[in-house]
Amino acid sequence: MIGILYIVSTPIGNLEDITFRALKVLKEVDLIAAEDTRRTKGLLTHYGISKPLTSYFSHNEKEKGEYLLNKLKDGKNIALVSDAGTPGISDPAYSLIKRALENNIEVRPIPGPAGAITALSVSGLPTDKFIFEGFLPRKSGKRLKRLESFINEERTIIIYESPYRILATLQEIRDILGNRPVAVAREMTKVYEEIIRGTADEVTQKLKGRKVKGEITLIIGSIQNGHENEAAQ
Repeated sequence: MIGILYIVSTPIGNLEDITFRALKVLKEVDLIAAEDTRRTKGLLTHYGISKPLTSYFSHNEKEKGEYLLNKLKDGKNIALVSDAGTPGISDPAYSLIKRALENNIEVRPIPGPAGAITALSVSGLPTDKFIFEGFLPRKSGKRLKRLESFINEERTIIIYESPYRILATLQEIRDILGNRPVAVAREMTKVYEEIIRGTADEVTQKLKGRKVKGEITLIIGSIQNGHENEAAQ
């Protein structure tokens, strides 16, 4: 019998945001592959789950991927979890999933939280059509080029951003896309959860002078939202 690879979504902050099914799978699998074993250990300890853990992250995905594939071929069931949220979203899970499917190994999703969708749902911006861009390139030229590709985008845009770069990114949005409506979702589901909504200028003013901390999801309005904002002004 070949094992099953379970793609298990875990909380993005609040440990209560986990499904009964996810807990059941984590209790029953033979091995848990985690992007950050220390973080996952905290989750498992909280729910009284004791299972073997192994690391699987961007710098060992090739070697560890082979190890996990061999375990699956030997009939072991494995749960793959990321730092937080749904595996495969801005993390190396895709590589293992692709290799598992190429080897005719069953891959089952165990759905749950995703930071991008959580932030979008409370952004106040349209949710019927959207794109997720993950992290913008760090190099200035590539970064600006990516932002320029959004000028005529008709869908709401979701990106992840560092708290150290959020003010610079808002300024770049203002310079390239105009004074679009945005929402900065910080530390979602955690103790210091905060959602700041407004135009790029307004949100910049609210953040200036602050030491911004935590994980950030930035929601940017589409070209239509930008036109609506101009009309309102």
